[in-house]
Parts: sequence; structure tokens; C-alpha cells
Amino acid sequence: MPSIPTIADIARLAGVGTATVDRVLNRRAGVNAETVQRVMQVVGELGTPQQPGRPRRGANFRFAYVLPAEGSPFLDLVDRQIAQSAGEFRHAHITEVTHRIDATDPARFAAELAQVGECEGIALLAPDLPPIKLAINELVRSGVHVVTLFSDVAGSKRETCIGADNRAAGRTAGLLLGRMANDAKRDTLLLSSQATRLSAEIERRIGFAQVVEERFARLRMVRTPDLPADDDGACEALQRFMKADIEPSCIAGIYNVGSGSVGVARALAGAGLTAKVGVASHDFTEEHSALLSANGLSYVLHQDIHYCVSTAARVLRALCENVRGALNVVQPRIEILTAENFH
Repeated sequence: MPSIPTIADIARLAGVGTATVDRVLNRRAGVNAETVQRVMQVVGELGTPQQPGRPRRGANFRFAYVLPAEGSPFLDLVDRQIAQSAGEFRHAHITEVTHRIDATDPARFAAELAQVGECEGIALLAPDLPPIKLAINELVRSGVHVVTLFSDVAGSKRETCIGADNRAAGRTAGLLLGRMANDAKRDTLLLSSQATRLSAEIERRIGFAQVVEERFARLRMVRTPDLPADDDGACEALQRFMKADIEPSCIAGIYNVGSGSVGVARALAGAGLTAKVGVASHDFTEEHSALLSANGLSYVLHQDIHYCVSTAARVLRALCENVRGALNVVQPRIEILTAENFH
């Protein structure tokens, strides 16, 4: 336990939330006498927590980044960015640890998340599912600060979400591809994604569908079957769909919401559509850089991952220090990268 306790320390030992501790320390109403006594007993044992906005001295803050274990270029990019930020974290007196948890089983993910211990804050990228919401809520009740990263878990007690507006990102993709659809014979925009419970990807799909319906009456949007996350599987699934369910000559563009963009580009190339169809995807990975150069992608919608990772740590630290306005976060903008501007 650090020499100068935080509100989170006191909340954890008293078995209450940080908001309750704050109310007790500031003598606000709404807390029963028994709880007040328990909190003040812990304060008596540990000492008075630091005042809002004052930097902590002594031991480092310990924060956990929790990501799905499934391999994808985006998740691997986030993992690398966390590792590359180690020096920045040390300078801010932060010790970070990264956990990769299997997200294919929500109950197991929730159980392992609940056991992420010995930390004062968690930055979480996880599916938006009831067991995971419950695990988040229990962590917060125990005094651990939780923020979601890139994809929200709405309805949970997480304190904020850090990441770009995904519905706006989907609308941007629809606007770009709709404006590219100048061939009157091509009237179909495809929407492809994996089976997902990440709210980020669901919000992107909603935004894309909205803007196509609102602004491009000539065009129709068609969902492909859920594509496998791996490139080979995505390629084969999209090839089957184009042979059996859609006339390739009608396709004006395709928006790939999640993983598998290399496979999508390969399938379009096999159908002779590379130069005829606009393609939009997310996140500036090495694979997407190569696809932009080779004209396999028209647009990559990207957010500043370093900024999001750093901001998550900064917000968690501010919450631990009880800084006023800790949740006033400037969210990253969506960058539109093309073959001409990504270098």
C-alpha cells in the first residue's frame, strides 16, 4: 500500500465505491452511518487521501490493459503500442501490464477479467455482453477504475470510453464509397464484417447503413454473410458470396468493418474488380499500408492509437488522484488515409 493512500485504496478496503468515499470525505449527504464509520475507520488506518490534483509520491500506479486474445493486425498493433509506451509510463510513475484474454467465451472472459488484480485501474477492450458488464461493475464497486478503449461496453459502470466515434466512422465510409459510385450500372455497396459483439464494429455498421439510406437513394446496401477473421477464410467466403448471391458487375464498393481486409482485396482481385470497386477499411496496419500502395484499398479510416493508449493511462491516473475534470477527454478524430497521403 502506498504511503499516501488514494480514494481507490480506501474504497477497496472499505468495500464501497470511490464515489461513496468521496461523499464521506466531503461530508455530503446520502451515506448511511454504518458506511461512514467503516470508511473513516479505513482513513484512520491509512491516513487521509491526497487532495484533488496533487501528484502522488511514492510507489507507482499500477494499471492493466485488457485485450482479447484473438490475433488480429489491429489488436497486435495496440499491444505493440502499449509496450512501446513503457518509457512514457515510467516517466509518469505508472506500471502497466497487458492481459490478453480469450473473448470467444464471454463467461470465461468475464471470470478472468474479474481476477485481474493488484491494479488501481483497467483500460479494457471487450465485447459488449452481460457477463462482461457484470464483471466491470464488480471491479468498479471494489474500487478499481475502469475505462473502455476503442470499443465501449455501454450500460456498465465504466467511467468513460476512449476512442473515435465509431458510428461517425461508419457514416464516413458510406459517404466516401457512395461518392465513388459514379458508374450507373454499379448500384450495390457491400457491407462485410465478422460475427462480433464489439460495439465499435456494430456502431460502424449502423452508421454506414444510415448514410447510404439517407444520402444515396440510387444505391442499395447488401450485407455479406459474416466473414471469418482470417484472410484466407474471408477471401473464400466472399468469393462464394459473389458467385452465388450477388452479380459482381453491380458492386460499386465494399466496406470491411473488421478484420480480413487482405482476404477481401484478394477476392475482389480474383473477380477482376480491383480497379472498379471502392474499398474502405479500418486501422493503419502494415497490411493496410501495402494494400493502399497496391490499390487494393481505397481508404483506411484510422484513429491515433498512441493517443488513445496514453490517454487511457492519463485518465486512470487522474481518477486515482481524484482530479476534477478527469473525464473531460478530447476524443481522437478519424483520419482518412489514401494511397497519396499515408507516407
